[in-house]
Amino acid sequence: MAFSNPISDLFGKSPIKPLQEHMSLVVKCSSQLTPFFDAAIANQWEQASDIFDSISKDEDHADELKKQFRLNMPKSLFMPVSRSDLLGILAHQDSIANLSKDICGIVLGRKMDIPKSLQADFLGFIKSAIQTSEQALKAINELDELLETGFVGQEVKFVQKLIRELDAQEHRVDKKERKLRLGLFKIEHDLPPIHVMFLYNVIDNIGEVADTAERVGNRLELLIAK
Repeated sequence: MAFSNPISDLFGKSPIKPLQEHMSLVVKCSSQLTPFFDAAIANQWEQASDIFDSISKDEDHADELKKQFRLNMPKSLFMPVSRSDLLGILAHQDSIANLSKDICGIVLGRKMDIPKSLQADFLGFIKSAIQTSEQALKAINELDELLETGFVGQEVKFVQKLIRELDAQEHRVDKKERKLRLGLFKIEHDLPPIHVMFLYNVIDNIGEVADTAERVGNRLELLIAK
């Protein structure tokens, strides 16, 4: 499958640009969770299916970039970052896209009903998880600047600030997740047990989107510390 910007062109002098492009695609996947759940809550399953198809397409594109990144990255880099460090960041980024697709696949496949009493908290939880992935993208987009400055100076402080904000955002997601779980716990006896099980699974996976985005920041922080 051909793309407008071949990975070989993107690499040029550095593998950072394709890593950033991959993260941009990943965030594109996660950002579609909000319109998907809006459609699901409204029982607009045809629209939800279209959004799922869009996420699947973007996730496939991200997978192709991931494969090409691994194949084309030089064994040795004349850079203050290691090949394994970049591959570790790539793996976490990829997980966010996979989770986004999996979440929507579960909801769509079962045409899951989100209890009315949970809908507002559910949407707030999703929005907060998306913001975590967007914050991780902000940090990754500074990686080329870090390289240019040799991982010293004001740029390091700026990226550390972004990572602190990322951590704080992930903690906000945790709080929203606990509130949502408590709300589900209070009504779960009124719902079919299998439905409750899948609701908890979806909540877990949405929380994992934020957790994984935080791991992207953690890996970047380790680069700075080396």
